[in-house]
Amino acid sequence: IALESALAELAALDPRPAQVVEMRFFGGFSVEETADALKVSTRTVINDWNTARAWLYERLSTPRGH
Repeated sequence: IALESALAELAALDPRPAQVVEMRFFGGFSVEETADALKVSTRTVINDWNTARAWLYERLSTPRGH
């Protein structure tokens, strides 16, 4: 539930990295498949993946209200 909530929060801030997480983590897409589906470069997918992972890690490891 916390991941779903954090992912929705990320999507509100920046939709594409959230899409990348959904496609790669939940959909099992490769970097190349994700890039093709989103019509962006593989480098963009890698950047979005890394950004989203760091953001989600920070969001999920910080207690709410702090």
